Amino acid sequence: MRSTLITVAFLAYALCADAQGFVTYKEAKDPVPVSQESLAAWKTAGKLQAQWVSADSLYSRSEVPAERGVKVRLLTGWKGEKVSAQFLLWTGTGIDGVRCEVKDFVSADSKMPASVAKAQFVRYTLADKGGFDTRCERGPLHEAILAPDMIDTLKVFNMDPETVRPVWVTVDIPQDAKSGTYKSSIVVTAKGAKKIVMPFELEVINQTLPDYTQWTYHLDLWQHPSAVARMLNLEMWSDEHFEALKQQMRPLAEAGQKVITTTLNRDPWGSQTYDDYEHMIVWIHKKDGSWTYDYTVFDRYVEMMMELGVTKQINCYSMLPWNNMICWYEEKDNAFVERSRGAKHKDYESFWGPFLTDFVKHLKEKGWQEITNIAADERSPEEMEIVVEVMKKYAPELGFAMADNHASYRRIQNVRDCCVAQRQLYMTQEEIDERRAKGYVTTFYVCCSTYFPNTWTYSQPFEAELLSWHALSKDYDGQLRWSYNSWPHRPEYDSRFRRLGSGDTYITYSHGRSSLRFERLIDGIEAFEKMHILRKKYPEHPALEPLEQLLTKMAGMKLTDTNLPWHEMMSEASAMLNSISKELSKQ
Repeated sequence: MRSTLITVAFLAYALCADAQGFVTYKEAKDPVPVSQESLAAWKTAGKLQAQWVSADSLYSRSEVPAERGVKVRLLTGWKGEKVSAQFLLWTGTGIDGVRCEVKDFVSADSKMPASVAKAQFVRYTLADKGGFDTRCERGPLHEAILAPDMIDTLKVFNMDPETVRPVWVTVDIPQDAKSGTYKSSIVVTAKGAKKIVMPFELEVINQTLPDYTQWTYHLDLWQHPSAVARMLNLEMWSDEHFEALKQQMRPLAEAGQKVITTTLNRDPWGSQTYDDYEHMIVWIHKKDGSWTYDYTVFDRYVEMMMELGVTKQINCYSMLPWNNMICWYEEKDNAFVERSRGAKHKDYESFWGPFLTDFVKHLKEKGWQEITNIAADERSPEEMEIVVEVMKKYAPELGFAMADNHASYRRIQNVRDCCVAQRQLYMTQEEIDERRAKGYVTTFYVCCSTYFPNTWTYSQPFEAELLSWHALSKDYDGQLRWSYNSWPHRPEYDSRFRRLGSGDTYITYSHGRSSLRFERLIDGIEAFEKMHILRKKYPEHPALEPLEQLLTKMAGMKLTDTNLPWHEMMSEASAMLNSISKELSKQ
């Protein structure tokens, strides 16, 4: 079975395939009526037009662009950094065969090949209109919009009449690039239209961002292998499935991911996603009453992620399943059974004790014991305390990790990996310093409870980057997001799922395709890394002081207050970081 197979539901929307075999589809009709201004403007829009626009904003598919873009886009970055830009194409008549070709980068004394950059078409998906009430409590009748999000792999695109198509540009600056200002352009061609040249310049600063395997930012996006199997119609845990998983998880590894998401039992999140999490570890209850555990899938998945470069941590969910259910194979019945065994159940310890003893033995054999945590997600302090006590008795060698929205870390000592809910909790600097001195990780997370900033499909792209500036200002080690790829039925067509805000369950698409949100998340991670590198390389240098003062100011402001000028402050901070980097590179 080939990894490029897709579901029947997806085929219903198939139109054609690109050179790599990926299938395209017809996007949804725009549910928002076109404005009278655009109805008039479309009549004179012509065959094809283009202009640079901000990479911080979303643009309608149906409205003629009102923003007056610059003629030449200016980009700035370090050696080894990935930088992004965006331009819009629009047509009044419709046009076929649109292509975007990047040209070589040329400076006064150096040259970089066009292959360091990509110009890719952005696709629209159904999303919530947005607003404070589109968080976890979103109702089924909430207003919908079309939001640009998925960055497609198609090399050629056909545009319908009276439509806009964003093009996302990324430049991966080589680490061995020569500093200086390079000129390049993107040439847009289409059948029956004059070519359009989109010039841009790239300033390469003489500072170097190391390989992603050396980044310090603690990125923890939870992976969902079952969703990959369903979307590609592959047998769960087959060789083809693991090949598809490598493709899907490679961009995550290259974003600096630090944590391998594993499961101790079937579906620890209790069917809160479209796809249940299938067994990584199969529990077997023998006829004689003893237990054995099959770690075959667990081992293969961990080894695969480590081969991709994710080696810092293994987080294992969960001794506290959301629905308290535990699933095992009952040998005497020759069948799987599922029973409720919550933390306060009389048999809780008798179930988990033998497993932990065996699990620790297995981890020691694999050499993974020191990087493995038993993880819990948003459970009560009382339940977490029970888990910790059972761990002390049967697995004191393992760490404990938790996504915490109850300030449980103040009751439970020695939490190796603690992630606090951004909307509800802030750790003090003293608490972070104390944990860091012990070698512990301290991060924050956003999920459906946080309206702004977030990574919804309706969020403005800059919000994804702002999250890492928040980590800088509050001195967190990084961030957690509850799902990298827990896709709804057809995320490329409709990003909404149940009562969660649109896009809450994922940030990338199948076949390893990226999104505006994911690219801007990486921009923020790179900013975090750059700042920490400068602090280490130029300790207490006066050139850094203005940016340190701005970060202190940001730390004292309420992040969720949408009336504050977060976009402007983030833009200022980013510009300052590049300016300071350039100044210090001359010393």
